[in-house]
Amino acid sequence: MGSSVKNRIMRWTRKNMPTREGLASNRWLAPIAHRFLSPELWRFTRRSVPRGVALGLFAGFIVPLGQIFLAAFLALPTRANVPVAALVTFVTNPFTFPFWALAANRLGSFILKIDVATGHSAVREIEGGRLDWLRELFQLAGVTVFGFMVLALVSAAVGYLVSSWGWRWWIGRKRFRMIRRRREVAAMGSES
Repeated sequence: MGSSVKNRIMRWTRKNMPTREGLASNRWLAPIAHRFLSPELWRFTRRSVPRGVALGLFAGFIVPLGQIFLAAFLALPTRANVPVAALVTFVTNPFTFPFWALAANRLGSFILKIDVATGHSAVREIEGGRLDWLRELFQLAGVTVFGFMVLALVSAAVGYLVSSWGWRWWIGRKRFRMIRRRREVAAMGSES
């Protein structure tokens, strides 16, 4: 990525992410604003960032509306990073939701062993009656909801592990560069 693209992304993120002051002035959050203003919820640390990623992915898949607020509320007791949790919920948005709904349906039907095309279960056939279509509709909706639950749990676990590993890799890289610079400065000093 070019530096101009990175700068635009950073400007967009700063402009659209909720701030501590914005949350404090929200009339719905006023009763608990003092908890959101805790500095530990806004620091980027090796523990708070992976927690924020995991909570954001969980909230993004488990709740179709209001997922940012759910992620922010879940960040309170877990001491996760609120901005990261809010930003990661955008993995499910109006543009990607059809893809995720199809993936959840396929995953749920695979795990529950339900044929998506016919709506029949390998475990138990839906018996005849005048409400067959309604039963099949609820069954397919249930399969999709189950798939979203599995996606929420699995993506939260994978997101936590990947972001934790990524954080350690990034810090290790920064340390390596710092040590290399110190050695170069020390080598230049000894040459003089």
